[in-house]
Amino acid sequence: MSIDPKEFRIALGQFPTGVAIVTAIVEGQRLGSTISSFNSVSLEPPLVLFSLIKGSLGFSQWKAAAAFCIAVLGESQRDLSNRFAKAGSDKWAGIEPRFAENGAPMVPDAIVYFECEPYGIHDGGDHEIFVSRVTRFHVTEKPECSLIFYSGKYRQLNDPERISSPPVSDPWLHGW
Repeated sequence: MSIDPKEFRIALGQFPTGVAIVTAIVEGQRLGSTISSFNSVSLEPPLVLFSLIKGSLGFSQWKAAAAFCIAVLGESQRDLSNRFAKAGSDKWAGIEPRFAENGAPMVPDAIVYFECEPYGIHDGGDHEIFVSRVTRFHVTEKPECSLIFYSGKYRQLNDPERISSPPVSDPWLHGW
């Protein structure tokens, strides 16, 4: 059976994802990219993953990065997400330089920051999967929900107070 890439992408879009920006600095150049492919992998050791398309500008620089900072965006940060999703633009124009302890640049006002070091890079078809070890993280006190992407559009959680959490003892919800 042949899978149509456009239809496959539409089907994948039925799974809502959070939106984050991954950053690095290589040879003095700040890198940044909007990602929706960000997941937890392991608690011990603390590992996360993100993926980048192999044909992206600066892809070889990403593979050479010694440190990353992954910023989880809040609902009010659509413009920042769009800025870092554009290829070939100066994504950092007008952003005051601020750096994580690991040296990676930080985008402003995210709701969570994960400082990471490379752990492994794996082939993922037209993408490469970057598994990274979290060395530090910081949850800010920004009172907003995560920016959500679903069915090709940004979305908001209607009423986060009405969403119930699963019981802590539920063995089927791994990592929650």
